[in-house]
Amino acid sequence: MKNSANWRVGLVGYGEVGRILAEDLRAQGVAVSTYDIKLDDPATASPLQTHAAQHGVRLMACSAALAAQSDFIVSAVTASQTVPVALACAPTVLPGAFFLDFNSASPGAKQRAAALIDGAGGRYVEGAVMTSIPPYRIKVPLLLGGAHAAELSPLINTLGFASKVASDRLGVASATKMCRSVMIKGLEAMVIESFTAARHYGVEDAVVASLYETFPGIDWEKQAAYFFQRVIEHGRRRSEEVREVAETVRDAGLAPWSAAGTAERQAWVADCADAGVFGARGTPKFARSADWRVEADRMLALARRQEKS
Repeated sequence: MKNSANWRVGLVGYGEVGRILAEDLRAQGVAVSTYDIKLDDPATASPLQTHAAQHGVRLMACSAALAAQSDFIVSAVTASQTVPVALACAPTVLPGAFFLDFNSASPGAKQRAAALIDGAGGRYVEGAVMTSIPPYRIKVPLLLGGAHAAELSPLINTLGFASKVASDRLGVASATKMCRSVMIKGLEAMVIESFTAARHYGVEDAVVASLYETFPGIDWEKQAAYFFQRVIEHGRRRSEEVREVAETVRDAGLAPWSAAGTAERQAWVADCADAGVFGARGTPKFARSADWRVEADRMLALARRQEKS
């Protein structure tokens, strides 16, 4: 295996995560190619094509074509596509190529994906991203797991990643991520539900004041604005992730009451976005407000329309 600085890196998924990784890798002169399902649709391909052209990223026709010429593959897609991407890459993966699974999927899904890649001669490593990527970019805290994790970690850290090995056993890193997400994604959903309902009753200021008194270390106004905007923009992906969280909880023998409700609330906000509640339908950026109250009012207006229909 060649020096990591000379790797040909393939990114399956060219959304927010893929584009950030591409930018940071290309800034170091690393060769990067990508495939994203949105490239197959002229209605969604243009922004990705523009970004790729600006940063010197090679666009590939499919995941199999990408795998056939990549020394290091990063899968950064929605949770439901974790195993399908591994299935698509396995037939053409290069012998000994590393496959880093960045996806927020359950330990079971990661183990199924690993069986496909390792069985085809690649080297599968699960990755668990432990916080929001944009502030940290390529240096986001990253847990690695699996038999090849210890070998991959120093190689990608020379490229700017901030990885550490959680375990040589598959599932440990993703279980850490999934159990954390019960809290983090659940808190997002609870804040949106609580604050929006409070807005309906006209008691939002009292609720926020009470939260400041109980948890003085949290800036609830700032946190609420952030939660609303992240879920508005990424609710669909988040809802898929939390369904994987629910599966993780279920596999532990527990009924995933909290995770299941969180997935539904995240998906509902995504439905609001798809319906154009926050801006023109189909536009890549929503006409969003920095004030969570504005967004709560928009959600309430849609809920009233749905109730009447």
